[in-house]
Amino acid sequence: MAQSSRRNTVEHPDPRVLRCVRQAALAGLALVLVWPAMRGSSVWIGWLPLWLLGMPLSAWWALYRFRLPAAWRARRQASGNRQRPQARRLRRARRGTTVRAA
Repeated sequence: MAQSSRRNTVEHPDPRVLRCVRQAALAGLALVLVWPAMRGSSVWIGWLPLWLLGMPLSAWWALYRFRLPAAWRARRQASGNRQRPQARRLRRARRGTTVRAA
């Protein structure tokens, strides 16, 4: 299969791995919401919501090969790749450089 045709195909992750990652994310969300101690920090691993919720969610996103949601893709394609003019700085008069009459 040619490289260009591979980009157009939609690849779905393995459902068994996806189910495990989804359950880990939902369990982490439940722990963070229900158990106040899970919103804190641990000396050994750091901030617990990162490990209980953030990492499973990023693994879930990685299983889909970091594709953006459909609404974001549509908005990005609608705006196009047009070039915008470069922003320019306004010149301000320097303070203390005014000419004083003697």
